[in-house]
Amino acid sequence: MKFLCSSDTLAPDSSLGFEIDGCKLLAVRRDGVAYFYINRCPHRGIPLEWQPDHFLDSSASLIQCATHGALFLIESGECISGPCAGQNLTALRGREDAQGLWVEL
Repeated sequence: MKFLCSSDTLAPDSSLGFEIDGCKLLAVRRDGVAYFYINRCPHRGIPLEWQPDHFLDSSASLIQCATHGALFLIESGECISGPCAGQNLTALRGREDAQGLWVEL
């Protein structure tokens, strides 16, 4: 497991981008749970964020691709709207403990 950050760095209903060992990924916190995904849209294989650390739509309830507006469920990574509907973001195993957030690449 690779250390990402302390728990309080990822605020409620927010997202952060990371690069570890050349792998771009994102973390999203929703309802107290942290979710981890590869930062790559399944439609074109490009990064998702609008600007650094901004992966969520205006309601902070869905992950949104900046290029074509595809919307993904935070809890599962499933695309529910856009050209890649029915496809999924690549989820990463992660955990949170007293030290912070960890992800398995």
